[in-house]
Amino acid sequence: MALTRGKLIGVIGDEDTCVGFLLGGIGEMNKNRQPNFLVVDKNTSVTEVEECLKSFIRRDDIDIILINQNVAEMVRHILDGHTAALPAILEIPSKDSPYDPAKDSILRRAKGMFSAEDMK
Repeated sequence: MALTRGKLIGVIGDEDTCVGFLLGGIGEMNKNRQPNFLVVDKNTSVTEVEECLKSFIRRDDIDIILINQNVAEMVRHILDGHTAALPAILEIPSKDSPYDPAKDSILRRAKGMFSAEDMK
C-alpha cells in the first residue's frame, strides 16, 4: 500500500507567529527547497509578500494559508481576488495587531453569501 502525504499549512506573518507554528511542527521544505512560511518584518517589501502569497496559492502541496491580518492588508488586492476553495486563506491576529472581522476578505464574502433570513 502506498503511503500518501498530507497537505501543508503555509504561514505568512511576523516572527512570533511563524516561530510559534514552526515549533508546533508545520515547517516543511518542498522538493524545490521552498519553505512553507515567510517571516515578515519591517524590512520585508510588499513585493516579497505578494510573490510569496502567489507562490503559496499556486503550490499543490499547500491547502491552508494562514496570514497575519496586518500583513494581509499589504496584499488585500490578491486576497480579494482569490475565490478558489483551496487553498483556504485565513487571516489571523498577531501579537501586536488584534483581529478585526470588518477587514477580513473571506468573512465579508461569506456574510454576503448569506442573508439574515438564511441564518434563522
